[in-house]
Amino acid sequence: MKPRNIKAIDLTMMALFAALMMIGANITSFAPFMVINGVPITLQTVFAVLAGAVLGKRLGAISMTVYALIGIIGVPVFAQFKGGFETIFSPTFGFILSFILAAYITGWIIEKKKTQTAYVIASLAGMAANYLFGTNWMYMAMKLWADAPPAFSYKATWLTMLVPLPKDILLSVFAGFLAYRLERTVLSKSKLRNQNV
Repeated sequence: MKPRNIKAIDLTMMALFAALMMIGANITSFAPFMVINGVPITLQTVFAVLAGAVLGKRLGAISMTVYALIGIIGVPVFAQFKGGFETIFSPTFGFILSFILAAYITGWIIEKKKTQTAYVIASLAGMAANYLFGTNWMYMAMKLWADAPPAFSYKATWLTMLVPLPKDILLSVFAGFLAYRLERTVLSKSKLRNQNV
């Protein structure tokens, strides 16, 4: 399928998902107890998955890239209102990169098959990519440049991620159902989605 040109509505939707990521990243500012062992429990995973499910692999990944670049240039849009080039060296920066991958994988699966089951599977696959990439990055960062304590291990890294995992599984399933319903009821019938100019 030939990729369509980016239209005004596409830019608007990409900006919307970038903004949702900024809000989801800082939910801990209202609920500080949602930081476990230095890892913020955010709503970013579900918004990244939704970006891929609603916008498709290409635009979803672009929207997540825009979000990452906004933070890297210094705007405090990452978790706990962090931002700036130095965040690249944070152990959790891999999760920011993984949002791009999560959106792409989610959109890629859905573009192959647009059934409700495919939407849910795609959302869970996107979430899995987020966890695999982000957690492995965090482990390597802790070992290579973040001065991890001697007792820090690969198993301990994954045990830390068990805390937000149930939340992200449930929200990813919800995202799959929501994106499917939006596609069937709103997006496919939208004049903006189907415009030729």
